[in-house]
Amino acid sequence: MSPSEESVFSKYETESQTSKLIKKFKETPFVPIGMGGFTAVVAYGLYKLKQRGDMKLSLHLIHMRVAAQGFAVGALTCGVLYSMFREYVVKPKE
Repeated sequence: MSPSEESVFSKYETESQTSKLIKKFKETPFVPIGMGGFTAVVAYGLYKLKQRGDMKLSLHLIHMRVAAQGFAVGALTCGVLYSMFREYVVKPKE
């Protein structure tokens, strides 16, 4: 490798995956909230799978999918609005 290639790769090797993930979560805090909510809705749906009564399995799965997607899309929308608020309202002086 040439010296210029080594300097490019050394930048990526010094930062661990965990520190990259934490930095990304600090930049966009609603993404992990959306991922957690999605996981919670899926876990709740699996828990309630046996107690669905006379509801068809396909209908139960459709309801859970819509709820999980709705939570994830809602969290991402809140994240976009939050980042727009930070960029355009809080720090407009440049």
